Parts: sequence; structure tokens; C-alpha cells
Amino acid sequence: MKKIQMVDLKGQYEKIKDTVNSSVLEVIDTTAFINGPEVHSFQKELEDYLGVKNVIPCANGTDALQIAMMGLDLKPGDEVITADFTFAATVEVIALLQLTPVLVDVEPDTFNFDPEAIKRAITPKTKAIVPVHLFGQTANMDAIMEIAQEHNLYVIEDNAQAIGANYHFKDGSTKKAGVIGDVASTSFFPSKNLGCYGDGGAIFTNNDQLAHTIRGIVNHGMYERYHHDVVGVNSRLDSIQAAVLRAKLPKLNKYNQARQEAANKYSKAFENFEQITTPFTAGEKDTHVYHQYTIKIADGKRDALAKHLGEKGIPFGIYYPIPLHSQKAYRDDRYREEDFPVTNQLVKEVISLPMHTELDDEQIDYITSTIKEFLKK
Repeated sequence: MKKIQMVDLKGQYEKIKDTVNSSVLEVIDTTAFINGPEVHSFQKELEDYLGVKNVIPCANGTDALQIAMMGLDLKPGDEVITADFTFAATVEVIALLQLTPVLVDVEPDTFNFDPEAIKRAITPKTKAIVPVHLFGQTANMDAIMEIAQEHNLYVIEDNAQAIGANYHFKDGSTKKAGVIGDVASTSFFPSKNLGCYGDGGAIFTNNDQLAHTIRGIVNHGMYERYHHDVVGVNSRLDSIQAAVLRAKLPKLNKYNQARQEAANKYSKAFENFEQITTPFTAGEKDTHVYHQYTIKIADGKRDALAKHLGEKGIPFGIYYPIPLHSQKAYRDDRYREEDFPVTNQLVKEVISLPMHTELDDEQIDYITSTIKEFLKK
């Protein structure tokens, strides 16, 4: 059996090696390292794939989220609602911009925003909602968009973990995750479903005026060289990373399908095993692209299982061990523990198993049998 890895980037690279290598060498040969033709081509190809009018590449996913908020001209003190159970980057950029983060609880099955918790958190100072499509599953965008429209709020999708996922609306229409709200951000960190070989990110929007503002922000606020029209940052996707992403983008649907197939095999193996709760898919199966395959372990056995997996050479992840409302940087007297019953339980139970495009049946069998044997003790 091949060595099990949490993410097998080497195995994926070997299958696209010739395309990637030739594309990267071409960038080096042309020396168009910043904002070169590869960046512009990737931007257009991603716009076509997502069905969105504007893709603005940038340096990383955290920058993308910050720049999206800057483009909306939110003011210090404006409240921005986001999920308590997610990576810190989502709340980090809110705090950096001197906005007021408002953390709310999540649903126990999807791990995404609880729409009822969002409603309870809205005040006259609320200006935006940031749904996170966590672990690859799209949030309940029907409910979120209805809430936003009722209260005249911006919706900023954090799509770092769900690129390529579809969302099926109640009216029967379908859109890609990340093109539903006012603006969205994504990350091309190497382990993402669409990852480059360094850092990278992008912002998506169908609002042309907002896109124009954002294009200035990512480039020091310039539309014309040395003319700074808005306060900006230096955040650009380099041409080598764009070349890698261009090689991978045509394979994204296939990559996501491979993840879904691996997830189905995991879930099938765990059927009727009471101590394991497998990932729930809201709506159609393509609403979840399994950036992570995250299960819940009952009876307080999660940490012991994690130790056992390590001893058996099986990598794992615990995303996330500490709620954001309990993090030193984001504690606030406004928060009460009773407001976060689901998050407080999830951090004790969740564990993510290896998930990538190169998983084979032998590896999945070994992982699942190891877990079941341990839990039977």
C-alpha cells in the first residue's frame, strides 16, 4: 500500500507534470512574472467556468476576503456576521479593517451558518454577512440571501473550501458557489480543490463597478501608473502560479468527482456504525466537493482515536479545535457560551480523514477498518 497522506500533491502533479512544467518554463522564458498573459488567461477561463462576470486574481485567499470587504467601503464599527466554527482568516480580516465581528453558531449537520442564529444577531449596525462554505459544502444560500435582502445587507461568500460546488436554489436554478452573493473570495493554497504551487487567491463578483474598485485596490489603488485613486494594497497572483492553475482548472470537475467518490466509499464503510456521524449533504450531491471529509466521533473518543490513527500511520486533521469566540484575539464580552452549543460540541467531536484526488480503495479500506476496529474496543 502507498503511504497515506492527508493531501497527495505529488501524486496529482505526476499526472499533469508535462503540462505544468512546460507552462512554468514558458513563463520563465518570457520573464512575464507579474500580471503576465498567464494571469489574464486564467482570469478569463475561471470567469467562464464559474459563470461570473468578473474574477480578480490576488496573492492569497485572506487578501481576497479583505479586499472584498474594502471594495464594499465598510466603515469602522460596522458589524459583520460570520460563523464561529471556521478558520480564523474569516474573522481576522474583519478585525483588521476595524469592523466589528459578530460570531454566530452553526448547524450540527452541515457545519455551516445557522440562518436562525443570523437573524438573532442582526442589529442596526449590521452591514454584511459572510457565509463560509465549510469543508466544501455550500451554505444555505436561499435563506441567507432572503435575510440579506430583507435587511439590506451585503453577502460576502468565503468560498476558499468549495470552488466548483453547485448550489441548487428552491426555484430549481443552479449557480456555482461563490457567484451568489455580492462578492466572494477564494484561496488557491496548494491543498485546496483548485490549488497552485504557492499562495494565490481571487475575488469574484457580477457587479462591474465593484470589480473596478477592487482592481484598483489589489494594485496599490492604481488604475493608471503612479495615480492612486483609492487606498489599496499590493496583492497580485504571479504568472507562475497562474500557469499551474490553468493546467488544473480543466480538471477541476474531475478532481471534485474523485473527492466525492472517495467520500462515498468512506461513508459506505461507516454505515450503521453508531459512534460515527458521516458528512451530511444538503440538497443535491454536487453541493459538497469535500475539501475535507469530516466525521463526528461520539462518546468522547475523538482524541483517543486521533492518537491511535497517528500510531497506525494515518494522518488526520482536527478542524477546528478551538471556537473563534474562545480565541484570545477574538474574545468579547458580548459572547455567551450558551449562544454556541453546536460549535462547542463540534470542537470535541470532529476529525477529518485523508481526502484528495489520489486516494485508492486499499488506503480507504485500511483507514476505515482501523477506525472501526478501534471504536469496537
